[in-house]
Amino acid sequence: MIQFSQERLAKAQEIITRYPEGKQKSALIPILHLAQEEFGGWLDVPVMDYVASILSIKPIEVYEVATFYTMFNMKPVGKYVLEVCQTGPCMVSGSDKIIDHIKNKLGIKAGETTEDGLFTLKPAECLGACGYAPMMQLGKHYREHLTTEKVDAIIEELRAAAKN
Repeated sequence: MIQFSQERLAKAQEIITRYPEGKQKSALIPILHLAQEEFGGWLDVPVMDYVASILSIKPIEVYEVATFYTMFNMKPVGKYVLEVCQTGPCMVSGSDKIIDHIKNKLGIKAGETTEDGLFTLKPAECLGACGYAPMMQLGKHYREHLTTEKVDAIIEELRAAAKN
């Protein structure tokens, strides 16, 4: 049965109380973040249905939001999600080469996860850091002015961190 831990459920209730009565749907995005963190880094249908029940909204209302925003994963992802910006300024600065380099280095296509479960490559729309192109988001952190050498160093850093 899908259910938040007591700590996450308390956090969800605290988030919901931030909004006026009858407007609990406003808590959907932060609750989806909690759910994604709690249930393995992605949102499957039973998890989204659980979120809908917590917020007393229709499941379709959750699906619409979760599938619209790229920050939510609709299938299992690796321990590290490499979200490489692929919009104008990053592309002009070489993000296509960075994406191709990651594909070749890790042996995966966009949207795939390495066999060891460590890395998922996820091309992203604008991440709002055009002045630092090409760039990627790695968890809550941005990695900027990417080169193939910087990408190699990041991957090795993450592999080392995963061993600890």
